[in-house]
Amino acid sequence: MKVSYNRLWKLLIDRGMKKSQLREAVGASKSTFAKLGKNENVTLPVLLGICQVLECDFGDIMEAISDNKEGKTQV
Repeated sequence: MKVSYNRLWKLLIDRGMKKSQLREAVGASKSTFAKLGKNENVTLPVLLGICQVLECDFGDIMEAISDNKEGKTQV
């Protein structure tokens, strides 16, 4: 499974907010937001901070993407 933060970027566009504004409001580092931009893992406190600032839930900012082509997870 991979993570995608495309929902976060769309939400920011919809709300007219820049990444730098969110980063400052959350108190996260530039390197953490670079990880988000590369769909890499970030810590739970960062995700909670983003959800708190945007008043949303995890599913509103991220989604899990299956690694295999059929869209089913491997066990």
